[in-house]
Amino acid sequence: AQQPGTPLSDQEYHQFFKFLRITIQASTACHLRELYGCKNSLVQRLDEYENHGVIPPGPICSELPGDPFFNNFCTFSLYRCIMKKYFLKV
Repeated sequence: AQQPGTPLSDQEYHQFFKFLRITIQASTACHLRELYGCKNSLVQRLDEYENHGVIPPGPICSELPGDPFFNNFCTFSLYRCIMKKYFLKV
C-alpha cells in the first residue's frame, strides 16, 4: 500500500485513467441520450451494442432496491444517466 499523499504508481495511473476514460465515454453517451432521446439512431445503436445487438423489450428488471423494474430499456438507461450509475446492469 502506498503512503497517503504520494502519487500513484505507473500501474495505478493506468487503471485510474482507464476508468476515467470509460466513465467519460459513458457520460458522453448519456449526454447524447438526453439531447436526442431514445429514438435517435445513434442512441439506438449504442443500446443495441450494449445488449449484444438487441434492445431488450420492457419491462426491464434491475437489482435496485425500491426501483425493481422500468417500463423499457430507455427509461432504465435514463435512470442510470441521471443517477450516474453508468454500469448498473439489468
